[in-house]
Amino acid sequence: MSEPTTDRRAAGVAALAPARRLGEMRHLGLLVALAILVVIGLVTRPENFATASNLVSILSLAATIGVITVGATFVIIGGGIDLSVGAVMALASVWATTLATQAYGPWVMAICAILVGTGAGLVSGWLIAYGRLVPFIATLAMLVAARGLAQRMSDRRTQLVQPENAALVDLSTTRVLGVPLLVYIFALVVALGWVVLNRTTFGRRTYAVGGNPEAARLAGIDVRRHTMLLYALSGLCCGIAAILIMARTTTGSSTHGDLYELDAIAAVIIGGTLLTGGRGTIIGSILGLLIFTLITNLFILNGLDTSDQLIAKGLIIVVAVLLQRRNLKERST
Repeated sequence: MSEPTTDRRAAGVAALAPARRLGEMRHLGLLVALAILVVIGLVTRPENFATASNLVSILSLAATIGVITVGATFVIIGGGIDLSVGAVMALASVWATTLATQAYGPWVMAICAILVGTGAGLVSGWLIAYGRLVPFIATLAMLVAARGLAQRMSDRRTQLVQPENAALVDLSTTRVLGVPLLVYIFALVVALGWVVLNRTTFGRRTYAVGGNPEAARLAGIDVRRHTMLLYALSGLCCGIAAILIMARTTTGSSTHGDLYELDAIAAVIIGGTLLTGGRGTIIGSILGLLIFTLITNLFILNGLDTSDQLIAKGLIIVVAVLLQRRNLKERST
């Protein structure tokens, strides 16, 4: 075995081990938090919360943001940030629901959404990796540009999925074992994301690049190319999420995905992924997403104001970041 290959594998394993240890510590706490929220739901609204329809509603609500969260997890573990995910999803939904695209059927619509999302991610990734722009600035620019392009293409109007493309809507209405197909798509994306992050060279390189880019470069990893691919992956997830939201709402709109980037990033942080990169898990991010989704569901069932919900989520984010900083200090001492 050649020496460079040995170095690359050693770097990958060294970067992956801390992430696994952190994930094991965080998952139990997240499961306890989920259990507490379930108990609150059973106590406050037992007649509405503990029903099959409410469970399906929670999973359907989590599916769209959940797919985006998978992509966001890769980007943040890789040391970046993507503020454009909600706008890119909106752009993909608008592009896919234009009459010209719909004329070719639901499969072309789905492919269009995926290509638009992936293309937008590639542009952001190229600007960051090769254009040397700060991720915050590059993705903020993409957020503004994508939202503006979506408004221009749709003339600020909601575009309906035509009846002849009902197969797309069937993803939301068709159920297998009582669960909509879009939830299965969400589960498949999560499973694939877990495999890629934990069982492939791409995942090991993601941890290495996020943990120490210079060390990763010296180990033979093309850091710039990998960074660009991470944002392309995030864009791909946005394209898939656009398909799901078109199925749920039967529309494409420039208003889709408003503040989704904040929900996705918050779920990743709550799940234990470090904002500085190098550590995190897919499972933790999904548990964080379910916590946020349950909070939203409980607020709706109890008729509480939306502003109170936002305040609660903000407090949770602050607490999660403070706990991260505390854990890092304890590890460094």
